[in-house]
Amino acid sequence: MAGSITHLSRQKKLLSIFGTRPEAIKMAPVAIAASAADHLNAEICITAQHREMLDQVMDIFSLKANYDLNLMRPGQDLYDITARILTGMRDVLKKAEPDVVLVHGDTTTCFAAALATFYEGIKIGHVEAGLRTGNMQAPFPEEANRSLVGRIANYHFAPTETAQNNLLAENVDPKAIFVTGNTVIDALLMVRDRTDTMHPSEWQSLYGHELHQQIINKSIKLILITGHRRENFGQGFLDLCAAIKQLSLAHPDWLLVYPVHLNPNVQKPVNEILSGLANVYLIAPQQYIPFVWLMNQSDLILTDSGGIQEEGPSLGKPVLVMREVTERPEAIEAGTVRLVGTNTQDIVNGVEAILGDKNIYDRMSKAINPYGDGKAAQRIIETLN
Repeated sequence: MAGSITHLSRQKKLLSIFGTRPEAIKMAPVAIAASAADHLNAEICITAQHREMLDQVMDIFSLKANYDLNLMRPGQDLYDITARILTGMRDVLKKAEPDVVLVHGDTTTCFAAALATFYEGIKIGHVEAGLRTGNMQAPFPEEANRSLVGRIANYHFAPTETAQNNLLAENVDPKAIFVTGNTVIDALLMVRDRTDTMHPSEWQSLYGHELHQQIINKSIKLILITGHRRENFGQGFLDLCAAIKQLSLAHPDWLLVYPVHLNPNVQKPVNEILSGLANVYLIAPQQYIPFVWLMNQSDLILTDSGGIQEEGPSLGKPVLVMREVTERPEAIEAGTVRLVGTNTQDIVNGVEAILGDKNIYDRMSKAINPYGDGKAAQRIIETLN
C-alpha cells in the first residue's frame, strides 16, 4: 500500500455524493459504514443523474439523501448535466459545510461534484481512483472524468495495486493513495446473501413461469447480456445485436436474457434486431437484487459495463467485454475476463469458445477475483479517522 492509514481529525463532517445507479451501488457500503462510525458526521447528496434506477438502489440499502439535486431531464446531454451539477453543488456545499467530500468513479456526477468541491476549497476523496485506459475516447467521457478528478483529489482510494501504480505514474503523492479493494464487492456480497434467503416464488412472480423455469434449468446455458456504453452507440450496437441474433439462431438450446437499457440509442437497435427471437428475452432494466440473482444463475455474462467486470468474477462467472480497451486490466490478467470488442464475429467466436470448451470455462470461472474481499468500505472509513 503506497499510503498508510492516516488520521484527519476528530468528528469530521463527511458528504458522500453520487447520482447514477452504479455509483449508488458502489457507494452504499461506504455510506452505511460512515453512518455507523462514531468519528464521522455523515451525510449524503444525490444528483439523480439517474432517477428511477438510483431510487431503487437507495431503497435496497435503506439510504436516505440529505440533499437531492433531482437534475434528471428528458433529452439531457453532458453540457446540461455538468452545468446543473456545478450550480446545484455550490448551494449544497455552502449549506452542508463538509470537511471531506467523497465522489465515486468516473461519471459526470463524479467530475462535476469534485470540481465544485475544489472550487469551495474542500478536501476530495476519490473512491475507485486510478482506473485508466490511456485513451480519452474510450470510454467517453469516463476516462476524462476520472483522470481530471485524479488531478484535484486529496485522497485516492484505489481498488487495486494496478490502479495505485497508475496514480504513482501520474506523480500523485504516495501518502495520498490507499489500496482498499473495490466497494462493489462489498455491495455484491451483501445482496447475494439476501437473494439466498428469497423464496423461488418471488423470482417466478418477477419473470413469469416460462422464463423462470428456463433460467433455473441447469441443462440450459444462460447468457446474460448488458449494453449501454455511449461509445458503442450506432454501429457498435448494431454489431452487438447482430452477434446476439447469430448466437440465438446457431444455438436454439441456449437462453439469452437481455435487460435493455432505457436509452433510445440502445432501445431502437435492440428491439428492431432482436424482437421475435424465440430464445432471446428482452426484459426491462433490473433492480439490483434481481440482477445479482440473474448474474448468479447465468453461465456467462456478455457486457460493456465496467462494474460487471468486477462483479461477475466474484460469482464465478466468465465475462466477455464488448469494448476495445478496459480500465480494469486486472481481471484480464487474472483470467476472469476477456475483451472481444464489438465486431460481430469476434463476439460470436468468443462466446462459443468459452461455452464450447469446458477447460476454458473452468479456468475462467475458477480464477481468483482480483477486486477484493468485501471490506473496502471499512478501510475507506478507517482512513477518514
